[in-house]
Amino acid sequence: MSHKVDWHGVYPALPTQFHDDFTLDLPSTQKHVEAMLEEGVHGLIMLGTIGENCSLSLDEKVKVLKATKEVCGDQVPLLNGIAEFTTANACETARAAAAAGVDGFMVMPGMVYNSDRRETVNHFRTVAGATDLPIMCYNNPPVYRVDLTPEMFEDLADVENIVCIKEAAGDTRRITDLFNKLGDRYIIFSGLDDVALESIMLGCAGWISGLVDAFPKENRLMWDAAEAKDWERGVEIYRWYMDLLHFDSVPKLVQYVKLACAEMGYGTETVRAPRMPLVGEEREAALKIIHKAAANRPT
Repeated sequence: MSHKVDWHGVYPALPTQFHDDFTLDLPSTQKHVEAMLEEGVHGLIMLGTIGENCSLSLDEKVKVLKATKEVCGDQVPLLNGIAEFTTANACETARAAAAAGVDGFMVMPGMVYNSDRRETVNHFRTVAGATDLPIMCYNNPPVYRVDLTPEMFEDLADVENIVCIKEAAGDTRRITDLFNKLGDRYIIFSGLDDVALESIMLGCAGWISGLVDAFPKENRLMWDAAEAKDWERGVEIYRWYMDLLHFDSVPKLVQYVKLACAEMGYGTETVRAPRMPLVGEEREAALKIIHKAAANRPT
């Protein structure tokens, strides 16, 4: 059955690359995917927030997924982010992405409208019913306003292909609450870079990361230290990494991550409007953090 998955480790949420005229740059996107695979990531998330999901048409999303599948094949699980305004559109996206060859989905609540418990549970249940592929539910209440509570996951426990929770509330107490209430029913991933180490320590099996896109080697060092329960080494790397990891929890995270990637030789800063690249003092402050980190990286 599809619900028996072995999702674990670091899954980069990769950016989508664009040409200067804002059309898709598939070769550059593929090149970044290749670089991440060479550095030993354990899975791939395409078209999440950092992939500018909401700025692409469904046709473009399918093109990005097919181009990614060409590169990764069956080496690692390929998950597609689903962030749609309506449940019907989320189901349509899931079907189109499945046809493009993805291995599973990272599903967000319905965008814009702030659904209640009954509506939220119905959204995830309905999307899960539109596919037999496994699903990771993405909880990020600071950004998407809907909080996927442990009680909602109790409501969804009978849905076999909902297998994983990406927890990005930023409150690590939630991870222990999930384990206490739900046991091992769901695989739990850390979903926010600047609470990653403590989340892994509390039992998260994986980490959906943004800054791995720019610093894959160092990211892997921290993951490996955590896997080995070498917390002293993990904390040492985490302290080096933290100023960068804070980029993941700001409203302009896409621009920050793309800037870091561009500085480290992966792709460009180009984003689609309404987003625009960082300028002025904001950009200078970000560059200072990136360059300082690059100059003092752990070995």
